[in-house]
This record gives sequence, structure tokens and C-alpha cells, in this order.
Amino acid sequence: MPMRPLSRLLLASLTTLALIAGACANQQKTDGSSSGGTGGPSATSTIEDVPNEPTPGADGTAATPAPEFKPYEAAEGFTIGMPMEPQVARRQIPLGANTVNTAAFTVRTEDNTVYSVSTADYPERLVASRPPEALLNEGKDGLVKEVQGTLKEESDITLDGYPGKAYSVSSPVHGEVKARNFLVGPRLYTLLVIYNPNHPNTTAEPFLNSLKLVNPPPAITTVTPDAGTGADAGTIEGADAGTATDAGTAAPRRRKK
Repeated sequence: MPMRPLSRLLLASLTTLALIAGACANQQKTDGSSSGGTGGPSATSTIEDVPNEPTPGADGTAATPAPEFKPYEAAEGFTIGMPMEPQVARRQIPLGANTVNTAAFTVRTEDNTVYSVSTADYPERLVASRPPEALLNEGKDGLVKEVQGTLKEESDITLDGYPGKAYSVSSPVHGEVKARNFLVGPRLYTLLVIYNPNHPNTTAEPFLNSLKLVNPPPAITTVTPDAGTGADAGTIEGADAGTATDAGTAAPRRRKK
């Protein structure tokens, strides 16, 4: 069965995020190193190979301090706690006559924990054609597939009245993942923390709870298109890719009431 247009876009934006997080986690492994033999690069895990030692601190020894989160204000209209200045990547994905603006903000700390938040601004007509639960589930399923993991748990949540979903994923390639999706107007937020399962993580929840919206748009009401009106999401496929420029700080359109 062909994937829905929005499903492809969700996966595209998640792929952007995964590439950033993966590159961030693997940077030290690739910088200044060479491979033997004549073969091409082989797939490697992004989980740092470190011994599974008892957590220090209980016996008086110095423990690795948890990162101090400071508010980071994004031009896209939100703030979030970050342990340092994030790497930022913006791109545009063509969708019919429209454009989906995506942005990803990623930090990798010394203990190889990855903190990331991404946004994807979709056409309001497309968002209105699907129930919020469907969009959130597609975001969750796309992330689980992207990290090649297994869904461990999930729950429905809200942020300032906007619908969301919290879930955790176990990935043999990337490690443990705690994530949240929120649908705020035409924008899908994806927050995630990737960390080594051999070490306890006490910073994921503070990071995931730190998202603050700045002047968010009103929620979009789901509408059922009449037959023959062409409001189905599939009617806006087919745009030629390759002409998009950097997304910059473009803001999503406001829905007319």
C-alpha cells in the first residue's frame, strides 16, 4: 500500500533529525580516523562503548555532573532547555504547490547523550484533513522506524491544551529513546533524548518538560471534505523537488476563521 503524502513528509523530517543526531553522535568516531582494507564504510552503532559500571557518587566519589539546562529561544517561536548551544539545521520540503518548513536543534553532551527538538510546519488544509491522533501516531511510528527500534510505552498528553503523545523506544542501534510529539496548529514538534541504556538518565524528563510555546497559533479543526472538492491530501502531491531554499524563520500561515 502506498504511503500517504503526509506520512512521507513526516518520515522526511524525522530523517533530517536522525541524520543530525547520528552525525553528532558519530563525529568523534569519524574525525581523524582511517579504515583499513579497501571496502566501503560499514554500519556502526551510535551507542558509545563504555563499561557498565555502578553509578558513582553513592560512596563519596565524584560523579559526572548532570548538564545544566539553560533556556534556548528559537526563532521558530518556542523556548526549550538546552545544556549548550544547539546545532541548527533548517530545510524546506516541497509538497504540491506548498512548502513544509522543517528545523532541527540538536546537542550531544560529553556522555554521548543526544537532546533534540524538531519542528515541521505543514499546510493547514492538509492538517485539517486528518484527526490529530492520526498525525501524532504517524510521527511516533516514523520515529520508531527511523531509529530501528521497538516501542516500549506510550501515553496521550497535552501542552497548553494542544494534543501530544509521549513514548519511549528501545533501539539496538541508537540506544534508549524518550520522545514526545505535539501538534500545535499546523506544526508538529518532535522532542527526543537518546542515551546509553547502560547508564541511568535523569535529564530526559527535565528536557522534555522544558518546551515553552511563544504566541502559538490556534488549534486546527479537523474537517471532512465533501466528495469531489479535491480537499483530500493526495490531491496536492506531485511538486517538483529541488527548487526550495533555506527555511529560515518563516512562520506558518494562520488559519482563517
